Amino acid sequence: MKQGNRINIRGKELYVEVYGAAHQDAILYLHGGPGESCYDFSFEQAEKLVENFFLVSIDQRGVCRSEEIHHGEEFSLKDIIEDCEALREHLNIQRWSLIGHSFGGFLSVLYASEYPDSIDRIIFEGPTFDFELTSRSLLRKTAQLLERSGKHKESGECRKLADTEESVSIRELTEKYMAYSDLLGGERMKIYKHDIDSGVDYSFYSDEEWETFYDRSDIHYNLLREEGKIFDSLLTELKALPHEMLLLMGDSDPVPCQTQISVFNETENGKIYKFKDCGHTPHYESPQEFTRMVTQFLTEQKTALIDK
Repeated sequence: MKQGNRINIRGKELYVEVYGAAHQDAILYLHGGPGESCYDFSFEQAEKLVENFFLVSIDQRGVCRSEEIHHGEEFSLKDIIEDCEALREHLNIQRWSLIGHSFGGFLSVLYASEYPDSIDRIIFEGPTFDFELTSRSLLRKTAQLLERSGKHKESGECRKLADTEESVSIRELTEKYMAYSDLLGGERMKIYKHDIDSGVDYSFYSDEEWETFYDRSDIHYNLLREEGKIFDSLLTELKALPHEMLLLMGDSDPVPCQTQISVFNETENGKIYKFKDCGHTPHYESPQEFTRMVTQFLTEQKTALIDK
């Protein structure tokens, strides 16, 4: 496991890991959350992708190993995008491809829309493009699991909220989902993982260090919720992207949901690949297959396009 470095980007210390040689095709990995980390991606994928790519993984501004966002400091969704572009310039990368996991897919659409010439190709892994649609889908999956665990009353409430046509804010849907999913206790990760026992070794850092990291991430997430721009749908922006795109998802992942998948299918340059017996994180649930699909899309596919 490689230890990254903090780099001053736009006046803030950003945690950055760099793998491979600078002459190779570059990839930027954008983690989900908001407020997760690049840790689990690097743990499973860095040494695999380094054979063919110059991989850059970051903990986004204020997240985990990056410098915390201090009280009273201004922070917005746009800061994450501007950090990405400033980091590209700092590393002297002309263009790079993106791998955006979950909320990282949302960020990838924003980044590619704002700086299209900086982006080569985009890989979306279990993405959300619309928090309302994702929250409703997660509520439905949660309702199923609550029903199986014998919490019939809560399951009914959860399902009713998922399907309601009454006026409910997207933030409320998101926060209600978090509350209902917490009722699952140790079974909560069944929402996201096909095999609940699969996972990553987090012992590189102590429990105390992880607690500090996630305290920082909570500040990041709460500020984004308060700003509210994460609740804007990006489905229109997605359809307008000119880039070649690949959507990777597990066959049991509720995050993208069928409506978002249908919109992605309407794009001119988008393709979809589903991992069998896999949940929300193919990069560590199906790591070898994930590496193969990423490599194929960013290398062999490019050759095929050149030959046309």
